[in-house]
Amino acid sequence: MRSVNSSILRMTRKERHQFFISYFSQNQPEAETELKYKNPFELLVAVVLSAQCTDKRVNIVTESLFKEFPTASAMAASNFDELFPYIRSISYPSNKTKHLLGLSNMLVSDFGEVIPLRIEDLLRMPGVGRKTANVIVSVLDQQPAMAVDTHVFRVSKRLGLVTLKAKTPLEVERQLVKQIPDDYIHRAHHWLILHGRYTCLARKPKCQICPLTNFCRHYAHSAV
Repeated sequence: MRSVNSSILRMTRKERHQFFISYFSQNQPEAETELKYKNPFELLVAVVLSAQCTDKRVNIVTESLFKEFPTASAMAASNFDELFPYIRSISYPSNKTKHLLGLSNMLVSDFGEVIPLRIEDLLRMPGVGRKTANVIVSVLDQQPAMAVDTHVFRVSKRLGLVTLKAKTPLEVERQLVKQIPDDYIHRAHHWLILHGRYTCLARKPKCQICPLTNFCRHYAHSAV
């Protein structure tokens, strides 16, 4: 193994986080979600729809969905047969139709159509898990919440930002939040997602064009 790879492997997690934050804060300081939305309600709906589905597909679907159902009350007043056709091309459309009807009704009845910014409140809603709740509070309120999807999970482990023992999204979330300063967490979420979406691909990571190989644990192991 080349000496550069050995030096990468010897780096501490703190050092890796410093390199990670330094690079992205300089080169991609304004990273944000690629989901299209105009208000908090639209963001919540889009994030729920994005589970196991691409942002590109969600953006295609929500263009017509939000024209027909622009508010929580409008969506709550609909029914399964009216709503389903708008999201039938999304993954798990039946379940997500039920989730949207349930959360829109809860927004109207419990929250006066205002999207709550407490994790505990969001988790009460149908279709809203921890990842979705973290996205909402971090994007809308810049709270230090780290939503861990497949990209965040994969990239953070490859870079060595978390330990190899981190086997669940919650374990990865806790380790990232512990190491990343609060002011950066809401942006770091997008840094990791976008890097995983376009560079650190699941099957064939584009290491040849990646600017992070100088501290990447995966690259250190795989480079010849």
